Amino acid sequence: MAIKLKHITLYVLLWVLTTASAFYVGTYFPNKKTIRNIEDKITVDIQNDFARHKLFEPEMIYNDNVSFAHAVNECINFANLTTPIEKRIDRDIIIAMAIIESAYGTSRFAIKGNNLFGIRTWDKNVAQMKPKENPNAEWGVKTYITKCKSVIDMISILNRLQVYEEFRKERERQRESEMNNIDLMINHLSAWSTNPAYTALVKQKAKESYQIFAAN
Repeated sequence: MAIKLKHITLYVLLWVLTTASAFYVGTYFPNKKTIRNIEDKITVDIQNDFARHKLFEPEMIYNDNVSFAHAVNECINFANLTTPIEKRIDRDIIIAMAIIESAYGTSRFAIKGNNLFGIRTWDKNVAQMKPKENPNAEWGVKTYITKCKSVIDMISILNRLQVYEEFRKERERQRESEMNNIDLMINHLSAWSTNPAYTALVKQKAKESYQIFAAN
């Protein structure tokens, strides 16, 4: 209980400090880049504080589409505590891909393997599940100890694999220009799926995710 209370307290502290700093700078020195730098500095300080306390990742509990989106978001918030600010992935992109790949957390791979994104592996030494329709496949769908672990791995994949370099360039371009257009970033995620309509699906579900959180 003490750990959870400290968790909540630090979130509140982050919000208060960020809001106060943004208000002060925005009032006397209205420069978006300066505000962002201050917010980034505060966020890094909070990240370091959380790292020292070694808090446990949240448990994903959901029973419908809306609660699934919120549960994934809790994992995203947890992952962001150790993810450098410039390497974070937009919340709605992650949730959209989780919705598509796991059918709102109801797929066999999500339930039995805690894999929300259909992440594959060709390494026989990595824990995995074979698809029912292809039990002799050379590859398998990775299994995770927790669903949050799959969220963390998904973020890592987009941040390190060469095939997503254009995604990272677009993210950086938007960050530098104070722009926020996730559709442009999603355009560079087609490699995640063999479905030619994949990026269109991600855009659609990202809008659904946005609406879920805008309604609350």
